[in-house]
Amino acid sequence: MLKQYSLRNLTAPEVAQLVARNTDANHAIQDAVLQIINDVRERGDESLRELTAKFDKIALDKLYLEKDDIEELAMTITRDQQRALEIAFQNIHRFHSVQLRKERSVETMPGVKCWREARPIEKVGLYIPGGSAVLPSTLLMLGVPARIAGCKEIVVCSPPQKSGKINGFVAYCLQLLKIERIYLTGGAQAIAAMAYGTDSIPKVDKIFGPGNQFVTKAKSLVQGMTNVSIDMPAGPSEVLVIADDTASPAFVAADLLAQAEHGPDSQAVLVATSQALIQQVNSELAKQLEVLPRAEIARMAIDNSYAVAVDNLQEALSFSNTYAPEHLILETDEWESLIPRIVNAGSVFLGHLTPESAGDYASGTNHTLPTSGYARSYSGVSVDSFVKKITFQHISSEGLNHIGSTVEILAELEGLHAHKNAVSIRK
Repeated sequence: MLKQYSLRNLTAPEVAQLVARNTDANHAIQDAVLQIINDVRERGDESLRELTAKFDKIALDKLYLEKDDIEELAMTITRDQQRALEIAFQNIHRFHSVQLRKERSVETMPGVKCWREARPIEKVGLYIPGGSAVLPSTLLMLGVPARIAGCKEIVVCSPPQKSGKINGFVAYCLQLLKIERIYLTGGAQAIAAMAYGTDSIPKVDKIFGPGNQFVTKAKSLVQGMTNVSIDMPAGPSEVLVIADDTASPAFVAADLLAQAEHGPDSQAVLVATSQALIQQVNSELAKQLEVLPRAEIARMAIDNSYAVAVDNLQEALSFSNTYAPEHLILETDEWESLIPRIVNAGSVFLGHLTPESAGDYASGTNHTLPTSGYARSYSGVSVDSFVKKITFQHISSEGLNHIGSTVEILAELEGLHAHKNAVSIRK
């Protein structure tokens, strides 16, 4: 069950140690990932086939599925399942569609006009985790904003299933997104393939998607080794629940387990205003774990998690801001008054009837979020993630008269006389 701490008994260094997660102190993960990246860079498709046989235990004749295969697989799921994916697609599209806005131009001085315009990133790579759970929802979360942004080429990589193909749910999402090819490779090797390109898999400009510590490390490494950028460090999933005496222990336990079942390296943290509530939640965890199909995975994650007792909600939020959770749930009647105090969080779920699962699937917000404390400086995926903003400016003769002498003086004081001359020659 959850290990228990009291905030009043913790020193600042102890809190810092408590909120640290997914560290690679001995560089074991980095070394393993570097070896994979270098192998894929040198041997391309051959390396991908060998690594798929090694990690996924599948021998592939070709590294992708095309339109006909995708259509056939998409028809293997029920109409109710198709409809659920369609509703999720529509809600995600509705939420993200308002994010692509045209900015107005600004006349900074008479005759000096400046503005920005968005342009889609031309080639994007979407990593869809496989492993113990295949996530069609992640394909929607990445594919929908990519389509809204107008990206010309969308490369999708996901580990193959035991059949050597993908499941029908991912296939149906590909159809909704009008994507006609998917590449059958996962893990750090998929990230390397999209970063460098192989005979089968195109090189992309930016890589998106969550994954385990190996995938996260691969994304960080290729960003430094190539001209390919990444969305964010999105690693093993995590949730922090703030709860007081108005919370239902059963609801809290269910929310903690919803994250814990992602994988043994997930983390579920409870910050509660009483030890009694922590004990009640622990009892509920034991009860709910008994009936979960993924109980063994969830139990390992819970053993890697903890609860912190605080004196009040203000202390709870202070701890949360230090932790900077991927998902933050406020299970208290006072959730509205706490919103202005939230500084660091990927996505926030307010009140007793707002489970994080809704955001994972169908409410519309994006579930690809910063983990491991990166919510201090990163945002979740949005349409903005798939575009770059280009600045434009136009100066008329009136504008040159207004701004020219200012530029000349500033260029001269920096000792850049060619800069000054570029203005003077026009005057």
